[in-house]
Amino acid sequence: MFLSRSKSLLGLDIGSGSIKVLELKMTKTGYQLINFGIESIPPETIVDSTIMNHPAVVNAIKSLMDNNQIKSNDVTTSISGHSVIIRKITLPQMTDEEVAANIKWEAEQYIPFDINEVNIDYQRLETEAEDQGSQDVLLVAVKKDMVNDYVAVINEAQLNPLVVDIDAFAVQNMYEVNYEVQRGKVIALVNIGASVININIVQNGNSLFTRDMALGGNNYTDEIQKQFGVSYEEAEQIKIKGGGDRKEELDSILDNLSSAIALETQRSLDFFIATSSAGHIAKIFLCGGCAKVSRLPEILENQTGIPVEVANPFNNIEVNPNKFDMDYIHEVAPSCAVVMGLALRRMDDK
Repeated sequence: MFLSRSKSLLGLDIGSGSIKVLELKMTKTGYQLINFGIESIPPETIVDSTIMNHPAVVNAIKSLMDNNQIKSNDVTTSISGHSVIIRKITLPQMTDEEVAANIKWEAEQYIPFDINEVNIDYQRLETEAEDQGSQDVLLVAVKKDMVNDYVAVINEAQLNPLVVDIDAFAVQNMYEVNYEVQRGKVIALVNIGASVININIVQNGNSLFTRDMALGGNNYTDEIQKQFGVSYEEAEQIKIKGGGDRKEELDSILDNLSSAIALETQRSLDFFIATSSAGHIAKIFLCGGCAKVSRLPEILENQTGIPVEVANPFNNIEVNPNKFDMDYIHEVAPSCAVVMGLALRRMDDK
């Protein structure tokens, strides 16, 4: 369910700060943007990837569909957070049928939940296991109640969820379509959203390491709200538009939190480097709404010592300037990595 790819689906990213939809058309030369929209949701609607306010999510999805006159009903969505477990495991060489028959029992030793409370999926990796009699498999497990919650709000919005994916994998798909994948190079994809950081380290199209951390744009907003003595909504506007007369104070708040995010990211990257034989990380592609926070890319690069580039999910996508506001597309692009990856994934049957 999680790693599957199908045809003709609408990407639907249900994030903790906003909900995004994106639809693509495959052309002879690549991909063309057909529909795209973003709808903000109230604070605390989604907390720790758990939907707390179902009507708010349903109304936002319906509003997006109506305002953008989207007719597609079949969607692919994704989830992340503590209810998602991703592990690279090593199994004895087996046929596809044998892996399918044994994966549940193999998974039990890696999953910290009751095996009957999770949905399990897997994908063979192209990497060569150290033991020639073994094979590497990427194991994914997600709590059923979390999947059911996301499926329920999508159904209530009168849409048909056909694929539930993982945020980190959606970002990887966005990257592989928009950027040249250089053989052998290890790349870190860092997606910093409103409440979760997704890290996915990839090489040659394989995911080597993933981690989700409970940090993100909401931390900036909370600190601005506290320091400036304003409402959450006002703090969000200050974060986006600047501090005016209190610019220096705002810059200090943003830099301090960016340094904390960079440090936590570095710790994850250091852990990967210490436990992997893949070699050094050549580059970080940064995406998510926080990628636009002033100086965050620079701070992350200084902290990690790794070159950082802000990813553009529309890099290889044809966008009609007569239909879409190009300034707006450019402004929101970094936050669209997941929804773009979801819309793209349906077109690739690898």
